[in-house]
Amino acid sequence: MTQTILITGGARSGKSAIAEARTLQFGRPAVYIATAQAFDTEMENRIALHQERRGAEWRTHAEPLDLIGALRATDGAPRLVDCLTLWLTNLMLGGHDWQAAGRELVACLPQQSAPVVLVTNEVGAGIVPENKLAREFRDAAGLLNQWVAGVACEVTFAVAGLPLKVK
Repeated sequence: MTQTILITGGARSGKSAIAEARTLQFGRPAVYIATAQAFDTEMENRIALHQERRGAEWRTHAEPLDLIGALRATDGAPRLVDCLTLWLTNLMLGGHDWQAAGRELVACLPQQSAPVVLVTNEVGAGIVPENKLAREFRDAAGLLNQWVAGVACEVTFAVAGLPLKVK
């Protein structure tokens, strides 16, 4: 069984930097599977900052929807998936069956020959959202995180830039 590592935390908790460092411990170059889509200038700037921080030891594979295909196509090198919550957003807003995709991901992860580090957001620690879509998203993210944590050999919670080992 390959190493599957889940890094979770709130916004700006340091989870991506922690995940990048952890992924590079498995070897270089590493593959960064990016699930973000730049629909506005603010998101373009966020993506640019991530790319600038990573540098030349990373190969980027952008895939907003077919995460399982991206994992299969890049197996052989350590991979970082950043992030599951954006992937879930893409699936839900695109009208895709996120539960089927999540189950397929959970089945795919143990089949990988190279390590996979996944970043996700902890969205359930705040107030109950006021609208139906936000509540559905919060619930879906919580379930997806539980499913992936169940097959992960390590789970780390990022808080204030510090990693807290959970599993």
